[in-house]
Amino acid sequence: MSLKRHSLWAKRQSRAPVFAALGDEMRLALIAKLCSGQPYSISQLTQGSKLTRQAITKHLRVLERVGIVHSIRTGRESRFEFDPRPIEGMKDYLNLVSEQWDQALSRLKLFVED
Repeated sequence: MSLKRHSLWAKRQSRAPVFAALGDEMRLALIAKLCSGQPYSISQLTQGSKLTRQAITKHLRVLERVGIVHSIRTGRESRFEFDPRPIEGMKDYLNLVSEQWDQALSRLKLFVED
């Protein structure tokens, strides 16, 4: 395996858990709410949802494991904040994949035109 392919493979492996965590509609809704920049408690995040606090907590723990959110303990309450770094890393990875596709399509175009 070439160094470039190995690097892409390693990046893909490290991004897979983030993609998996984002593969749920409720988790995407939680991220959308948390993107406002302010921390939210579980009870605040549960408002307007048909899910229980326990279900919301499970979704938050999935997001926390991949670093998209982190909790801050304030007295007896945990508040959750959004961390954009894992999403930015995914964006960089997707840009790399896009570049590779562009290069492959350019090579194909040259081949077909010759």
